Amino acid sequence: MKPASSFPNASPPTDLDALTLGAALLTIVFWASAFAGITVGLNAYSPGELALLRYLVASVAFGILGLVYGIRVPQLRDLPIFGVLGILGVSGYHTALSYGQQTVSAGAASLLIASAPIFTAIWAVVFLQERLRLWGWLGIGLSFIGIALIVWGEGQTFRFEPAALLVLLAALMVSGYVTIQKPLLHRYSPLEVTAYAAWLGTLLLGIFLPSLWNALPQASLDSTLAIVYLGICPTAISYTTWGFVLSRLPASITASFLYLSPPLAIVIAWLWLGEIPTLLSILGGLLALTGVIVVNLKGRS
Repeated sequence: MKPASSFPNASPPTDLDALTLGAALLTIVFWASAFAGITVGLNAYSPGELALLRYLVASVAFGILGLVYGIRVPQLRDLPIFGVLGILGVSGYHTALSYGQQTVSAGAASLLIASAPIFTAIWAVVFLQERLRLWGWLGIGLSFIGIALIVWGEGQTFRFEPAALLVLLAALMVSGYVTIQKPLLHRYSPLEVTAYAAWLGTLLLGIFLPSLWNALPQASLDSTLAIVYLGICPTAISYTTWGFVLSRLPASITASFLYLSPPLAIVIAWLWLGEIPTLLSILGGLLALTGVIVVNLKGRS
């Protein structure tokens, strides 16, 4: 089964060229902006309502992209894998993270989610036979230290409680999503993989439809528009460009870009919400960026 030729498709792992780097950076910028967008959206919607509305918008966007570029019907044998992706990357991830953060501090949740690239690297080594040099693992560790500094710099405390297991589960889910979709990208375009995963995941989020229907008339326009933005840019566009990057680079290397998200999120929250970052947070961002550079320049076998 050959990928659709009308949309950037899967290819063997390659060097980090300008097109791949640009797609990766666009993805991370949009994903970093999602933190501020979610903050605005939660002013009027519950976590479940927000996730469902976000992916209803994304599903429509994927439908439009599918009409423009063409999306083929997947092979029957691949439907279970698309279903697993829908659970891991859409319904399961967003439900676990949103409800976990209701009682877990933001600092603890951020640090737990920041462990996703580490889990991805381990999954990729075990299941995809990818290999990292010592420099790669050192770069991952350096980035993780940077994330910890960002957490402490934002004045949050790290404390475990039972709901923290939900946030850790979300980190495991998103790392599994990155790893499991890798083989599909040899037979499907990034748009096809992300669209089917989003559509199936949205169906599972349908349990929140009655409450969303009741919340819409009372919700503020700002919150609703923020969620529409979340559905289009950090979801429909970013998940597709992320799939494109993953089709061209090893999963462990691709996941290392996720460490750029927290420092970018701080800057975007500063501009959008007026949240001022601390000096320690800025230092953590620089360490996270250094770790990503180390992984990409010296980390691959």
